[in-house]
Parts: sequence; C-alpha cells; structure tokens
Amino acid sequence: MTSTRATLLQVAERAGVSLASTSRALHGTGASPAMIERVRAAAEELGYSPDAIGRSLRMKKTFQIAFAVADIGNPVYVEMMRAIHEVLAPHGYRVVVMTTGDTSTSTTDLVRSLNSGFVDGMVISPLRTDDRLIEAIQQAAVPVVVIGRALDAHGISSVSTDSAGGIGQAVRHLQDLGRRRIGFLNGPLDTTPGQARQRGFEAAAGAHHTIEIAKDFTVAAGLTAARRLLAAAPERLDAIVAANDLLAIGAIHAIRELGLSVPGDIAVTGMDDTEIGRVFHPTLTSVSLGSTERGRAAAQLMLRLADDADQDAQQVTVGPELIVRGSTVPAAGGLTEGGRR
Repeated sequence: MTSTRATLLQVAERAGVSLASTSRALHGTGASPAMIERVRAAAEELGYSPDAIGRSLRMKKTFQIAFAVADIGNPVYVEMMRAIHEVLAPHGYRVVVMTTGDTSTSTTDLVRSLNSGFVDGMVISPLRTDDRLIEAIQQAAVPVVVIGRALDAHGISSVSTDSAGGIGQAVRHLQDLGRRRIGFLNGPLDTTPGQARQRGFEAAAGAHHTIEIAKDFTVAAGLTAARRLLAAAPERLDAIVAANDLLAIGAIHAIRELGLSVPGDIAVTGMDDTEIGRVFHPTLTSVSLGSTERGRAAAQLMLRLADDADQDAQQVTVGPELIVRGSTVPAAGGLTEGGRR
C-alpha cells in the first residue's frame, strides 16, 4: 500500500524553503516569525504531522518536559502549568503533568526516576525540600528547574518569591484599616511555604497574636483550623491572614458559621491571587506571588538548559503584590475593589 501521509520534504517544497529551514520553523527555533508562519501554513495545507518517534530517535530527545507538583488540583499549579505550556509548546515540547506526593521522599524518588530518560527535563515545585532531594536534583540526568525555594547556593536553577514579605503586606494593609486583633491561619510548618509565611507573619505582627496550623493548604483543612482559631482567640478577632486562598475561603466559611460577616466583623486576606478567590463572594483580598510569571520564568530557564545543560544555574525572583478586594474593603468604601498596593 502507498502511504499518502505528507512528508517534511513536501512541506519544504510547498513553502519554498530548505529542508533545514522547514525543520527549524516547525520546531519554533532558529527561524523568523514570518518563516514560521509560512512553513506552518504549508504544513497545515498538506495535513502534515511530524513523526514524533522518528524525531525523538534522530535527535535523542523525547520533546517532553515534566511539571511535577504535590497537588495537581491546586489552582496555583494550574496557572503555572498554563504558563509553562505557552512557553514550551512553540518550541515543540509537550508538558507532562505529574504528582510528587506530599513527602520529600516521594519527591526524591520521582526526581531519581528521571534517569530513565522519559522526559528531557523537569520543572518541579516541591512543598518539602531536604538534602536528599537537593542531591537528587544535582545528580539528575536531565535539567531540573525548581519553583519555590531559591537554590543558587546548590547550583540549581530556581524561580522564587518573597512570600514572607507578601504576608507582611497583608498584615500592614489590615493594620492600616484599623484591624488590631489579627489571627494567622497557616499550612504545615514542615513545608517551604509554611515556614516562610510563618516567619513573615511573626515579623510583621509580633508575637502576641493567635496562630493556628492547618494540616494542609486546602479549603477543608482551612475550615477545620479556622474553627479552632476563632475559638482559641482570647478576644474576637477582627481580621484573619491566611497563608493561601484556599485556607482563606475555609476561614470565611467558619466565620459565617458563627453568624459573623466578612469584612464587616472580620476581614480576611489570602495569598496566591487565584481565580477562585477572584470570583468568590466576597471577592478575596490576596497577595499575588505571580503564579503565571513564575511558571513562564521556569519554562524559559528550562529552554536554555535543554539547549545547553552545562549552562550555569540561574535564579529568578518574582516579587509579591497585594490585590485589595471585597474581603477586607467593601466596594463602597476605602480602596477601590481590585486595587493594588
């Protein structure tokens, strides 16, 4: 039987360019935007689809990049994944989403599995980091970029943010509004974000505040922990700083169970500026840590390392930004809802 599948040579002839230029244009590298558009139009017209297996064998690459996180349902990671895909896809890479599990051991095991060659690199955002994980990343057979903790001292490319400073922004915003009895709802303290956000709250608010630790960074855990927080406070709280948006939403449910209002009785802030916080009622004041920007920066670092794994490690920092909404300031007064600080 004769195959009617279009070939790369036919695409090159239709576009009127060389075979090498056609290949580069289809991969999105080493070609001008006009060339890429011209070649892709010819490929679409001919119904050309690349032979992924043959391409991988020829180039000794899988053209797959793993994105590994503890909870693939967390909206922060969804935003990162979208940004990573947008950067990598034009260069011919697919994004494979994986879960690390919630322990440093399971994360370390996943990183060590990279030696089997199923991906060309990994972008990872671990909740917990220890020496074994750092060593596994350093010894990985393919490039690894970490989102979360700055690891420049270990020669690992990373994208980090100042979540401690972001918590400080939230505390100062509440203090500016006259809130004085501020409680803190944090996630597990053995995690990177839990440690940083605890440090930020204590630095900004001082020692004499009620603090409660949730078992994880979810709405359900936030509801349970917020009930304890509200019951433990010696005086009724007038504000709660939550370590992420999901915990903040749990806190708002706990406040409403007591017949209290947000922000009238108790103001609430979150962190991560997720889509769910933007559409929740009341809309959630939150500290943006630039999920999209961090995902994009990590993908760009990965592209450089995929082209040359011997490049020196690079670090990118994305700063926090407080986004003021209805859970601290009613739309009719004070700062405009959705305003930035």
